[in-house]
Order: sequence, then C-alpha cells, then structure tokens
Amino acid sequence: MKFTKMQALGNDYIYINAMKEKVKSPSELARKLSDRHFGIGGDGVIFIDFSEKADVKMRMYNSDGTEGKLCGNGIRCVAKYVYDNKIVNNNIINIETYNRIIETKIFQNKDKNIIRADMGSVKEGEKNKKIIIGEKEYSGDYIFLDNAHLVVYAECIEEINLAHCDSYAQFNIEVVSVLSRNEIHMRVKEKGSGETMACGTGACAAAVSCMMRKNVDNCVHVKMPGGNLFIEKKKDHVFMTGEAKTVFEGEIDICLL
Repeated sequence: MKFTKMQALGNDYIYINAMKEKVKSPSELARKLSDRHFGIGGDGVIFIDFSEKADVKMRMYNSDGTEGKLCGNGIRCVAKYVYDNKIVNNNIINIETYNRIIETKIFQNKDKNIIRADMGSVKEGEKNKKIIIGEKEYSGDYIFLDNAHLVVYAECIEEINLAHCDSYAQFNIEVVSVLSRNEIHMRVKEKGSGETMACGTGACAAAVSCMMRKNVDNCVHVKMPGGNLFIEKKKDHVFMTGEAKTVFEGEIDICLL
C-alpha cells in the first residue's frame, strides 16, 4: 500500500489515496499504521476518496481507530495532496467531510503552501461553565464544529495537566490563554489521539469562544506548540488559514503489521 506522510503545524497524519488503494477495515488499519513504534506513526490516518458531492471526499480516523467527523489541519493537507497530485487542477478545492462540504483555497507563497479553509458555521453550546481539573476550578465554553470542543481558560496554558481531564474525555479539550486582542495561546488534547501539537477545529473553537466573550477581535492568531493558525470570522462563517506540508512518501506491506 502506498501512502503519504503529511503534517500541518506538527499535526501529522498518514494519507492514503482510497481511489487507488482498497481498504477492508479502515479503523484497524488506522490503529496499526498510527503506532509510532510498530507502524508508520502519526495522529491518525486520512483516506482520500471519490465524492459525488465535491471534488474529493475525506475520511479521518484517530490513532485509536475511532472515526473523527472533521480535522481542520487534515483538510488543508488533503487540499495540498490532491493539488500536488493533479487530482484537482484548480487552486479552489471542495472537500466532502463527515457532515459538510468545505471549500479550500491554495495560495502559493515561495516554497510554502498556505491554505485557507471555509469551516462554515460553529455552534455555541453552554457558556462560562465551572470546570474542575485536578483540584482547581476554571471557566469553560462548549463549542461544536462537528467535533465537540471544551475551551478552558487559564492564565498560563502550561498550568493544566491534560492527563487529569478524563472527566471530559468525550470532548476535544483546548486550554487557552488570551495574549492580546488578536492573539491567543493554546494547547489541545484531542479525543482519540491525546495531546497533539495542534488542532485546526480546536483553534477555530478557541477563537470563536474568545470572540464570543469579546476577549479578542474577529481576526486572531492562535499560537500552538506546532505553529500558528489565522482564524477569521465573517458573519456566521469561520475561516482558517495555515500551512500544510508533505513529509515523505512510501509503501508498506500491511500484511506484516
């Protein structure tokens, strides 16, 4: 089986062209391929397939084999993959996900690939809820962008031990500190993958939560351990802009896993 390893802000996935490669059990394959000791290694696997509604379709599986509904960093990599491999010749690429179709646009900037994705609308859930992590109380907002997010506010994002968040295991957890009117700092623990270098939908959720609280303006840079995303809200749509990069390509005998 041929594969491509790609990353966006350190959020690394294994990309498989399901238009050419046939997969019987994507969940089991995702678990085996994602293993950083015995497989290729990654936060999960993303399959790129034919779509009847858009240019291509993506299905995303976390490293534990569970299927995710949406991956913001992953969708930028999908756009780059289909553009680089001439599956789609336009720089505007529509991608079908679990629940929606997302329009992406590729900007060529010297040797970097900058990609913007229209992530659509974000649903705001319960606000300013009391969140207990360890022995300390925090304030949090529930935000839904297909995936369920819990945005937790802290003076310093390093003060929270994300290993102590098992009570909120059904959510992606974003720990956020507001730095200025146009910049926030964030760490993330993703459901099904654990703490990762970055999360695209998490950055959108965190930015929208901060905008909702009027802590920031409608354009904000989200700083994460893997790098920065630019999040902008226009009316009821959220736009995410950031890099996507190919790491390497390879071939693996899945019968040996």
